[in-house]
Amino acid sequence: MIRLAQALLVLGALALWGASRLPWVQVSTFDGLGQPKTSTLSGADWSTALVPLALVLLAAAVAALAVRGLLLRAVAVLVAVSGAGVAYLGISQWVVHDVAVRGAELAEVPVSALVGSQRFYAGAAVAVVAAVIALVAAGLLMRSAARTPTASARYAAPAARRDAVHSETVDGSGTQGMSERMMWDALDEGSDPTGEPNPQDPDNKGR
Repeated sequence: MIRLAQALLVLGALALWGASRLPWVQVSTFDGLGQPKTSTLSGADWSTALVPLALVLLAAAVAALAVRGLLLRAVAVLVAVSGAGVAYLGISQWVVHDVAVRGAELAEVPVSALVGSQRFYAGAAVAVVAAVIALVAAGLLMRSAARTPTASARYAAPAARRDAVHSETVDGSGTQGMSERMMWDALDEGSDPTGEPNPQDPDNKGR
């Protein structure tokens, strides 16, 4: 499940990079002196957050290899927030009433010289698709985090094994039913997993 989420994150990052290269808005200006001028704004020009968000998705794909439990949940939340932000950027380009004024500001041309504007929907659509991919990947990461044992549980395992070794030794069953790992844990604790008396034990003197 994590591998699939990583593949989706990489795919979403590539889609965002492609969206940042596609044209989003075009503005036409005429100052009355020279020829009319046309300025085309790419996705990266229209929204400077596209490329950083793509890097966030790539970083999340790498981080998913190294973290588990609560940290993996945090990565999933970060991916979900990034996906929601990308979706907002793409949808806002569709629904904004007029792109001419902002386009002129980004193209660094006077608004008074504007004679027309045009928006392109393909780049924003790719961004929205990347957002959906990121949200799906976030869901997969969250499900994987729920199924993965936490670090505290893993670190508690040696203690549980030592308790099991102790109970095996106390009830006199010796090494029967004890795994090799449990025997090594008992030796690390200074206990004899065979249950035989320690000749160096002062309590055994005179017996």
